[in-house]
Amino acid sequence: MTFRITRRTAISALTLASTVALSPVQAEMLEVEKDELKLGFIKLTDMAPLAIAYEKGYFEDEGLFVTLEAQANWKVLLDRVITGELDGAHMLAGQPLAATIGFGTKAHIVTPFSMDLNGNGITVSNEVWELMKPHLEMDAEGKPVHPIKADALKKVIDAFKAEGRSFNMGMVFPVSTHNYELRYWLASGGIHPGFYSENDVSGQIGADALLSVTPPPQMPSTLEAGTIDGYCVGEPWNQAAVFKGIGVPVITDYEIWKNNPEKVFGLSKEFTEQNPNTTLALTKALIRASKWLDENDNANRMEAVEILSRSEYVGADEEVIANSMTGTFEYEKGDKRDVPDFNVFYRYYATYPYYSDAIWYLSQMRRWGQITQAKSDDWYAETAKSVYLPDIYLQAARMVVDDGNADEADFPWDSDGYRAPTPAEDIIDGVSYDGKAPNAYLDTLTIGLKGDEAAGG
Repeated sequence: MTFRITRRTAISALTLASTVALSPVQAEMLEVEKDELKLGFIKLTDMAPLAIAYEKGYFEDEGLFVTLEAQANWKVLLDRVITGELDGAHMLAGQPLAATIGFGTKAHIVTPFSMDLNGNGITVSNEVWELMKPHLEMDAEGKPVHPIKADALKKVIDAFKAEGRSFNMGMVFPVSTHNYELRYWLASGGIHPGFYSENDVSGQIGADALLSVTPPPQMPSTLEAGTIDGYCVGEPWNQAAVFKGIGVPVITDYEIWKNNPEKVFGLSKEFTEQNPNTTLALTKALIRASKWLDENDNANRMEAVEILSRSEYVGADEEVIANSMTGTFEYEKGDKRDVPDFNVFYRYYATYPYYSDAIWYLSQMRRWGQITQAKSDDWYAETAKSVYLPDIYLQAARMVVDDGNADEADFPWDSDGYRAPTPAEDIIDGVSYDGKAPNAYLDTLTIGLKGDEAAGG
């Protein structure tokens, strides 16, 4: 089902004239090439910057009259951006990269804005959880010590194999963060998540755990039906399993890779070239929305929860959304723990589109065979630079600062586009990541393709 939210404010010539005279924001308003826009999203809490930019009037401050439209799934969303039915969208970070290199769909999609950090979890069924528990370390209160490693799950999968049972897990899309995070966690525990090849795009070649696509809102019901034994998804669909009593989230992506990049705001390259000022205006509005979401130690999060709970946005109960959006995360029923950075929208330069983030996604595409042949480090860098647009981001950020809507210190003005290498202690398998050396990184990973290796011969 498609939901639309639209607003167009009629501004009289007199009102406009007085606004321009009095407001420094309006005095610097860009002359946008296209003022009526339709933007897409999937019903997840990390679409929040779009909802907030709309509800707080940040789009209108930039002269943009926006319709927000929920999409049925990630493929439909991408296809509609490619055809121009959508002007832009909340996207999986892997989508612009995969489309640009021609995996699945060929189209040049770009992003000037990263939407958030963290925000995902891995949930298993009650049956699987009970089988995992004997293999977990417990604290003095009898609660599992976190992070929970995939080693405990490997013992369950081995038992399933001995019984002739397959082990099935859901993820949201072949080029989703969720697919790569789930694979990363499984591999860190010695569980092979399967390869892709040129002739077999199931992603299940040689797999110990069979991963397949399940749309996010359908994850809990699919788990409850027994079709899958677990899944990796964004919120509120892990917490929904807790509330329904049908599953247990075992780990968050914050514990897999501290402050990992999540969604992006995607546009076609053609749109950004034809509408450069509109692209800047969109980026400005989204920066302001992300700042609002994180400012004053997340003081606005409960208001954001109420907004997101509305049917036109995420449409889940406020209590379910608040369980993760307000700095906590509930694992086993009653085991609620502080995870203040579970959702990050602005801190830690979250909105800056780092080349090194793009390169990590590309490295995982290569690791699991979606990129079928070895690529040079230069190829990774050039591909990242063709999709991630930090120059446009910083241009928009400068305008936001000049408008008085953000602080100079909020942005990495002198960045070369790469994060400092992620230290080993911030990643579940203890392997550090340096975006400037992707092939050396791949060589250090125990399970996965490296060098000239190919899946399926």
